[in-house]
Amino acid sequence: MPDSVLYCSLHDPGTPCPFGYNNNKSVSIWGYGGRVEMTTSKFMNMQRAFKPDWIQCLSDGDTISGETSRKRAKKSVDRSLSFLDECIQLQEKSPELQSSVMIGVIEGGDVLEERLRSARETAKRPVGGFLLDGFQGLAMAKETKLKLMDSVTAELPEDKPRLIHGIGKPDEVLECIERGVDIFESFFPYQVTERGCALSFSYNYNPDPEATVIKQNGIQDTGKSHTEKDINETSKADPEITSFEIFLKEKRYRDDFGPLVHGCTCYCCQNHSRAYVHHLLVTNELLAGVLLMMHNFQHYFSFFHSIRDALRDDRLDQLKELIFRQACETQEMHSQASECRGRR
Repeated sequence: MPDSVLYCSLHDPGTPCPFGYNNNKSVSIWGYGGRVEMTTSKFMNMQRAFKPDWIQCLSDGDTISGETSRKRAKKSVDRSLSFLDECIQLQEKSPELQSSVMIGVIEGGDVLEERLRSARETAKRPVGGFLLDGFQGLAMAKETKLKLMDSVTAELPEDKPRLIHGIGKPDEVLECIERGVDIFESFFPYQVTERGCALSFSYNYNPDPEATVIKQNGIQDTGKSHTEKDINETSKADPEITSFEIFLKEKRYRDDFGPLVHGCTCYCCQNHSRAYVHHLLVTNELLAGVLLMMHNFQHYFSFFHSIRDALRDDRLDQLKELIFRQACETQEMHSQASECRGRR
């Protein structure tokens, strides 16, 4: 596999899409210009222009709203398999796409039987990989997601990559890897940047995880040092903020002249301070997003480098323990925020 591939997906994972617009002949794609009905012929014509290395096949993914019936899940699988067959036929007739790899999409909502049928039938087609769709968002319970992933990946051949959309938090990534997922999107650092935050979690697994967190974040206790005022300020900003990041608009960073993360080698951390990025954010300077994006993407990609090292060294459990210790702080932070609001 080359170091990087051009992958054409259907939707922007960082932007929620409306539901209920797909039918037997087309899938609705949403962008800045509104809704576009995409048929298989129109979709494949676009692929001829892009000539991507990997193509996410057209599929009916309208099954993540949390209210999917068994009948709707079955329809989703039937439509997706039909779209896949049509796209494969059109690819075979296109000289421009002979080197492109078709990625089959596994649908079926939260209905196990339909998920398994989708996996088995898609695996029979000449696809180069599989996308586990419909696991993004909060509509599906975590236990249900993990159970479905376990069952679906067991039906897929091990020599072809498994992709997933909408999963980006470090603890969720590790849970998916344990269940056989190979490739993830990088929308999470983008979302972190959009809410004015910097990734600050530790991924350096070693025998003393707590010391690693303290050293990398440059503070004495990432989970317990927040005052009631800090917790309220963070929770008001965005309820999606996790303990894997720091909210740099908080006033406590106004006079913090240290780097975003101690030891980070990104351009932002090597040349600028938390106080400077805080100033850029509160004055709505565009440079804030540029610097945060530089840091967040390097930090996130370094996390995946650490995952590969841990898999190679058979130390994934140690990395998971470190990450999950930090994930627990997210629950504590939101719990404390709720208590603070309740005392008002």
